[in-house]
Parts: sequence; structure tokens; C-alpha cells
Amino acid sequence: MKGIDLVAELMAISAITAPKSKGENFVQVNIIRGEDLKKIAKAMVPFGERFNKKGFEREAKQMEDCEAVVLIGLKDAPPTGLNCGACGWQDCETMASCESKEVEFKGPICALRLLDMGIALGSSVKTASMLNVDNRIMYRIGAVARYIELVDWDFVMGIPLSVAGKNIFFDRRS
Repeated sequence: MKGIDLVAELMAISAITAPKSKGENFVQVNIIRGEDLKKIAKAMVPFGERFNKKGFEREAKQMEDCEAVVLIGLKDAPPTGLNCGACGWQDCETMASCESKEVEFKGPICALRLLDMGIALGSSVKTASMLNVDNRIMYRIGAVARYIELVDWDFVMGIPLSVAGKNIFFDRRS
């Protein structure tokens, strides 16, 4: 459906223009369609099996049925320098100097930068909702997009989009 492309582009605009801590933008946005959607869907079940995680098979089916995905994430986001301690470290310098750990995502990440990403996600799904396009923020899509190297971001979430008589992302069986 052609309208999905327009909605995805408007969602990207909403994410990009969402407010950011200190006016610094480290939020990344990418719209996934076609073959790249199929790559994510195909990789979801093996990913879940490999890491012994549930829910990936259900979301693989939803990926097959959706028309586009908006990926929103963070890449190379330094701490804000505000020394708020929300990350769990005594100050931003200590957090920035600690050894990076990578599981499904790469951390540590400044809590305020994560809030920036959360605001971008919220702005994006609000746009889709206002335009009556079914959507849902899904961490599993982001984990798999990163795993198959579709993006090289540190942290990423996916927002699949669908236009159907029934919301495939919420009206689902577990």
C-alpha cells in the first residue's frame, strides 16, 4: 500500500525532530521495506532459538505480514556530561571509561540519551496512530536488525506498520 511509505517517512520526521538532551542528536532512523523486511523475518526464529528467547517466532510471522518497519536507535551517543547518576555510575566520565559490553545491544548508554530515543519512538508511533496505521514498538526487531548487521547502531527498536481490518500487533496469540 503506497500510503505506508508516506506514513513511514512522516514517522521518521517525527523521530528526527523530537526534542533531544542538550539539543544534541544521536538518534538514528531507517525505514525497512521489501527484501530487508524478509531478511529480518527469516532471521528471527533462528535468533530466538540460538539465544533461547521466546516470542521471536510470533514476531517473525508479524514481520511477514507487515508492510514496512521504522527502525529507531542510538549510535555512538556520548554521555551528556550532566553527572546525573541515572546510568548507575558516579559520573559521566566513569560511565564513558568503562568497558563496553555487548549482548543484544551495546552498552552502557547514558540514561538521558535513552530518554531521547524513547521520546523519538513515542513521537514516531504517535504520528502513525494519528494516521490510523497499526504499529507497535518491538525490541526483538531491533535486536535482530542489529544481529544481521542491517544497522550498526548500539541500541535499536523496530516499529512495524500494517494496514488491515485487525491490528496484527496487538490482537495476537501468545
